Parts: sequence; structure tokens; C-alpha cells
Amino acid sequence: MSNRHLARTIAMQTLFSWDFNGKREKDLSDLIEQNFKQFAPKFNDFGFVKFIVNAVIENLAEIDGYITKYATEWPLDQITIVDRNILRIGVYELIFDQNIPAKVAINEAIEIAKAFGGESSGKFVNGVLGAIYEDVGPTLKKIEKPAAENINNL
Repeated sequence: MSNRHLARTIAMQTLFSWDFNGKREKDLSDLIEQNFKQFAPKFNDFGFVKFIVNAVIENLAEIDGYITKYATEWPLDQITIVDRNILRIGVYELIFDQNIPAKVAINEAIEIAKAFGGESSGKFVNGVLGAIYEDVGPTLKKIEKPAAENINNL
């Protein structure tokens, strides 16, 4: 498993916990640290995980808007918590992160959905992200990715 794939997995688990507990926590550093200890004690890419989690939360309203628009048959609160947070990471990377190729964002989300979601999660995530990509395309990247040294200092 690649480092970035593992980081995305830990980010999804962190967002899952945050979402499951009513989105009450403002600073998720303790939750991220707890997930590192539990799921990847020897992994050391805390900065990338924290970057993803914070970026998703900072852009949550717009990200959820994309999910709502492109998962038309599923109200946001009826999408499983796992799938919803995988989609949030996928939409963030697909739309906002200039340095993540669209295919990587979609494929990573699908793989995490297959590993952690239900039987049809991979297809569902693929369908939603694929529809967004087809409609919006790679031209909508909105924010610049911070320099690598900034990610490691988060």
C-alpha cells in the first residue's frame, strides 16, 4: 500500500469519526493522532492526512454541494457515512487540489470505497466522481497546493 493511499485511508477514518459524532470537533489533530496509533503506528505522514482533513472541512459546503448535485437519487444524509466521506475526499482532490490528477483522485476513492464501503460502494463512488469529472472536467481546479514543506508542518 502506498503512503498516500494509507494517508487517504486515515483521513477517511478521521472524517468518518468526525461525521459520526455529529461534526462537533473543531481541531481534529487528536483524532488524527489516535487513528495513526490505531491503524498505522509506524506511518509518519501526519501532515498530508491533516492537510486533507482540514481542506475537506474548510470546503465542506461546496464539496457537499457537488455530492448533492451529482448523487441525485441520494440525499446527502442518506449516503452511508463511509461513502459520504470517501466522496468528500474524492471531490476535494478532483475539484480543488491542483496537483492530484483527476484519474488518481477517482481511482483512490474507488479503492478506498471497495475496501471500507459496502458491496456497491465502489460503483457508487465511481459513478458520482465520474459524473463530476465528465461535467466539470480538469479545468475547475480552484486552489493551489501548498509547498510540500508546508504540508509537513501542519
